[in-house]
Parts: sequence; C-alpha cells; structure tokens
Amino acid sequence: MQENNFPKLHNASWPGVVGKGPDSEPPISLDTIIDLTANAEVDGVKFDGFDLFLSDPHMDIDSTDDGIKRMADKARAKNLEIGSLVAPVWTGTGGGSAMGSKAERNQFVTQVKKACIIGKKLRDTGIRPHGVIRIDSSVDPASWSADPVGNTKLIAQTFREACDIAADYGESLAAEGEICWGGMQGWKTMINTLEAVDRPNIGFQADMAHTLLYLLGYNKSDERILPVDFKWEDREALTDGLKTLTAALRPWTIDFHVAQNDGTVFGAGSHDKTGRHCLASDPNGKLDIVADAGFWLRDDNGDLTKKFKHICWDGCMFPNEVMMKPKTWNDILAVMIKVRQQHGWYEAK
Repeated sequence: MQENNFPKLHNASWPGVVGKGPDSEPPISLDTIIDLTANAEVDGVKFDGFDLFLSDPHMDIDSTDDGIKRMADKARAKNLEIGSLVAPVWTGTGGGSAMGSKAERNQFVTQVKKACIIGKKLRDTGIRPHGVIRIDSSVDPASWSADPVGNTKLIAQTFREACDIAADYGESLAAEGEICWGGMQGWKTMINTLEAVDRPNIGFQADMAHTLLYLLGYNKSDERILPVDFKWEDREALTDGLKTLTAALRPWTIDFHVAQNDGTVFGAGSHDKTGRHCLASDPNGKLDIVADAGFWLRDDNGDLTKKFKHICWDGCMFPNEVMMKPKTWNDILAVMIKVRQQHGWYEAK
C-alpha cells in the first residue's frame, strides 16, 4: 500500500515574526526558520514546504524580480516548496483597515495586489504549485461593533476590490478566522462577511487553534456554540460543536492550518489576543489534533474533500527558545504526518 503523499506538509515561517519585535522577543530570521523546517525529519519523512509572510524582516512586499528569484532559489536549495502567502494588510506593515478611510482601504488593496504579483511570479518559477493569499480585516472587533451592518459592508467592499485584483493574477484570497479581527470574530459573523463579498475567489482560512475559540464565543458571545457550563472533559459535546462549526465553515474553507490550543487566548508583542497556539505535544491541548483535523478535511459523510493540496502547521507566538529546538519541529512534523495518514491520499507523480 502506497503511503499518502497529499496533502503536502508545510511549516509556517511567520512564527519567526508574529508577536516578535521591540516589545517582545527578537524576530527569528527566515533563513533560520527554513533551516529548522528543512532539518526536521521523522522516519525518513520531511516537510514539503513552507508558507511565507510577505513582510520584513522575512520578505519585502516591494521585492524586485531578483529578490523574488532569490526567495525561490532559497526554497529550492532546501528542497522545499512555497505555499500560501500572507499579505501585510495592517497599518504597521503598510496596509490599513478594511473598513477605514478611503486612503486606508486603498492601502489594504494595494498590499494585496503586491502580494498577488509576488505570488504569481513565484508560481511562474515553479516553486509555488499551490496556495492562497491570506488576509484579514485589519481592524479590531470593538471598532467593528460600533456599526456592524455598515462596517461589514465596507469590509466586503474592500475585500471585493481585492478579490477582483487577485483574480487578475490567478489568486484566491483566504480570510483567516481569528477572534481579534472585526467582522471575523465569530463564526456567523465570518460567514456573513464572506457572503457579502460575493466573489468566487474569496474563502476561509481555518486554523484549528483559532476556530476552537469560535466554539467558546470569545469576542462574540451570542455566537457561542458550546454550553456556557461546558467542561473540557465532555468530549461528546466538543465533537458536536466541532461538527456544527465545520459544517458551516468547511464549504468556505480553501486553506487549512493544523494547530493546537489550550482553550485560552494569548497575545505577544503588538499582536492582539487570539486563540493560543500550543505545541503539538502540550498536555494542556484541548484538541485531538489528528481526529479533529478530519472535521475540516472530510465532508459531513466522512469522505475526503481533497480541497487542499497542502496543509500548514501554525504555531505563532512560541518563545524563541522553544522554536530553536529541533525536537519542537520533529514533534510537529510527526503530528502532521499522522494527519496525512488519516485524512490524506496518494497521487502518482
């Protein structure tokens, strides 16, 4: 029997940057993240690629053709592909609020366009065979809540403009469901925003750590799925909640992050609090990673959707000391392999 070779297994590069900086720990260079990714190995299996954050110090969103070629060569030298790209849509990285002033919304769309240009050029080199452009609303839930209807319309308008530009480059945009982003902080709110965009190349990026917080109604208590008196020992209730959540969001999902969460929120540096990423081996993790990934990778009948050619591990805001340990990445890779064994498939080359 052939070992499953899809979906491809990617590591995220942005944990070296997100939550790092002057008010936290120093960033970890992209070269270091790539080395840690390339060096991980479990029973002869290695990571197939990495997903990339298009912002300094990892990659300049205004990279020249030479800079893009250097990035492709950097990945190829380590026998890795590049997958989904994160567009730097936030004010601090050159973007702006998706429901802000006309100038701010223009900055948002401009950053998405730049990401799409890089994405297409990486595809053209052959180093990026699949992946999406990741976005969010770049605004906090409290600001959005001042006028949910009007602000959702503005966000949808901005996303729509970004989608139309992305389509010109053959790209799709995936809005990551995090509780820290306005118009995206609850599962029903997220679906309302996606429906309002009304474009074929908009979708949802599901991160297991973040979507777990949707179940608890953090930042959107009226959309809580689990009972208020829920106890983590009640696996049946958690399973039912995950089924409800994934049945609603899976049809929108075009990119998937494997992750663990301990049921709490966490922020580091300038990053607002969102679902806490835990190590794959964390004893306080509330998810059965392998089993629960199946709710996203299989349909309501339990059949594989095969919608994602790659899946990515996301572990933002881990301490640098933890990230520099090879064991961290071997443990993560081991879980990713199990996810593929349970919910993947084989394709002949």
